[in-house]
Amino acid sequence: MAEGIFRTMAEEMSIRVETDSCGTGDWHVGEAPDKRARACMKAHHDDISDLRARQFRTSDFDEFDRIFVMDRSNYQNVVALAENESQKKKVELFLNLTYPDEHREVPDPYFGGDEGFEQVYRMLAKSSEVLLNQING
Repeated sequence: MAEGIFRTMAEEMSIRVETDSCGTGDWHVGEAPDKRARACMKAHHDDISDLRARQFRTSDFDEFDRIFVMDRSNYQNVVALAENESQKKKVELFLNLTYPDEHREVPDPYFGGDEGFEQVYRMLAKSSEVLLNQING
């Protein structure tokens, strides 16, 4: 959801960015986003049906300037793959954009029903807006 929200907002603001989303595990590689996530996004006029899950790879440290994670577990998993301090500094919790230094996690909406996906959508949209404003200067 974060990638879809961010890329749509970037397009609306005419900001050119490269985005890609992934997980730290391999259990959903190649799969489309959860149908409830797709429905939530569609309700907000955003289509993420083209996205497919992939696993984080160490080359992502070289390909991207910043790497955002949704929770502490993913943070630890990604930082553990870093080869140096420079790579570690690229990794941060996404909600720290909205709530600096509070280290809040994006809750997993999987068990929260439709409202859980809507709640996560709002969180991700706020942090996406902050990030795009940072980029736009």
